[in-house]
Amino acid sequence: MAASLLHLPSPSLSLRRVAGYLALLTICLLKRRLDNNMPISYANSGDSLAVFPRRIEFDSDIIARPGLLCFSAKGFLKLRYALEEDYLSCSPENLPSSKMLDKSNADMDDMEDFERQIQDFFIEVRTKLEMGNKEDAVDLLQANYEVVKEQIDEGAKGVEQAAILDVIALGYTGVGNLKVVEHLLDMLNNIVCALRDDNPLVDSILIHMGSMFTTLGKFEDAILVYQRGLKILEREFGNNSPFLITPLMGMAKVFRSIGKVTKAITIYHRAVDILEKNRGAKSEELVIPLFALGNLFISEGKATDAETCFSRILGIYKKIYGEDDGRSGMAMCSLAHALCANGSVQEAIHTYKRGLQVVRDSEFMNLDDDVLEKMMIDLAELLHVTGREQEGRELLEECLLITERYKGMEHPSSVTHVLNLATSHSRSKNFVEAERLLRTCLHIMSKTAGPTDRSITVPMLHLAVTLYHLKRDEEAESLATEVLHIRENAYGKESLPVKPLIA
Repeated sequence: MAASLLHLPSPSLSLRRVAGYLALLTICLLKRRLDNNMPISYANSGDSLAVFPRRIEFDSDIIARPGLLCFSAKGFLKLRYALEEDYLSCSPENLPSSKMLDKSNADMDDMEDFERQIQDFFIEVRTKLEMGNKEDAVDLLQANYEVVKEQIDEGAKGVEQAAILDVIALGYTGVGNLKVVEHLLDMLNNIVCALRDDNPLVDSILIHMGSMFTTLGKFEDAILVYQRGLKILEREFGNNSPFLITPLMGMAKVFRSIGKVTKAITIYHRAVDILEKNRGAKSEELVIPLFALGNLFISEGKATDAETCFSRILGIYKKIYGEDDGRSGMAMCSLAHALCANGSVQEAIHTYKRGLQVVRDSEFMNLDDDVLEKMMIDLAELLHVTGREQEGRELLEECLLITERYKGMEHPSSVTHVLNLATSHSRSKNFVEAERLLRTCLHIMSKTAGPTDRSITVPMLHLAVTLYHLKRDEEAESLATEVLHIRENAYGKESLPVKPLIA
């Protein structure tokens, strides 16, 4: 364990190695995710990145400071089912010279030793998390926390301590221990509040803090640190710098979360304007803020505005990758949802079908991918709404076959597809087939959830209605009574899930 402890430099040492570690942290995370095709989510609008690699999503604000890494995002996005890839450019010519640190002031021997230790620490934690050794990873984080805490107790409360606390907090966010993250943020906030804005790394730390405060639901605190970080970057790079995008996206997410939609839309528009001025109207970096805007417009009932956003995304992907690329296919599915919300149902169906076909033909994702399954179900639902029930059932049957092929017969995840198929047949008055499917559903759920689990009452109630249509009233009444008893035991006699059955 001792070999994994970080021996922090004295406050007089240069921060270049600390900055280098933050860069290393981000590069390693993104490289592993891209190498292993792990999703890097930008939240609804694109804002999340796991700190240490594991299948947990966090805010995309968790990246190295813009002054050290030029960050931009590329990939495909979709409404309600978005995946992304992210890329970095960290070559010297892409770094703002005003933020570059001077090597000449550093004690290179101590710096190299510190760099080695901090890299070893990161690699060891990452490896343990990859192998599922969460407890060992926590031990490493805790041991290094104790080192920093000792320095803080001795009076050292500079950027060095803040930077290391920041990294440890990000690590605990990756582990998923938000209680510890909250404690670390309190410590970090006390230090950062006393630091001058012109200190190196302060902007980066503030943005990381904003992301973690958002994860904790502390939106007021998130806004405060985002605003301070944004002001630092505006003073350094101007009001139209691409380096402003990360805090802007973080702030927009917070405003969206607390219901201040107008402010969120204004900030997203500012992000789009900045990227258009710096990267051009067809830049792939526009995808994430455009998707965020489109998603927000959909939720606000502004389908026409949403359609404009998703059409732009599709145009960008077509120009860069071609119409037959999987990213274009995903963009088509996002556009289809906006078209449907705008009342263009037939065009939406056509666009959905085309998008799904492109995704499949390009082998952009595995057949058993949850995202692809979700899109197929959405299209099936739309087909049913327009009376094209047979086409919709074919999609639902395909979903069921894929689940059985990859996960096995009678797998719990097949219940949704069986129930959807039963509902489809009931709509078409194929009650005999609906009964068969519902009994299959009950059989699977009885084995996995148990015969008295409240979730089983959904297919039971469906079956009771189906039996009623088949003129088997006694069986239907018996099932309905059983549903009533299960729900009474689960929710109480006066609860909402029970009253409709009594009535």
